[in-house]
Amino acid sequence: MSHAVAVHPIRTARDLREALARMEALWGAKPGTPDGDELDVLADLVEAYENRHHPIGPGSGVRALKHLMQANGLSQGDLPEIGSQGVVSEVLAGKRELNVRHIRALAARFKVSPAVCV
Repeated sequence: MSHAVAVHPIRTARDLREALARMEALWGAKPGTPDGDELDVLADLVEAYENRHHPIGPGSGVRALKHLMQANGLSQGDLPEIGSQGVVSEVLAGKRELNVRHIRALAARFKVSPAVCV
């Protein structure tokens, strides 16, 4: 038996608040259940709305790295995955790019998707 879910596109900030409240109520639902399916659909709709209305532009990897450093109480000298404090400073200033090795190492250290550090 199928469970009909009353979801609709998220077009306004109010729609977003309602979707987020419903997601919170569904949090922890088992995948493959009607509630789990509703949660998945709502997550996709919220992501689409946020991508349209609040896109993350270039340089988001540096912003993410700064956030991860702040959240973990780290300084530039605490990131041997990137290199010396000088190299980290250049990356954070946008003068140098993270390479694939850096991104993989940072993703593993902070237990995030490598996409976060790009």
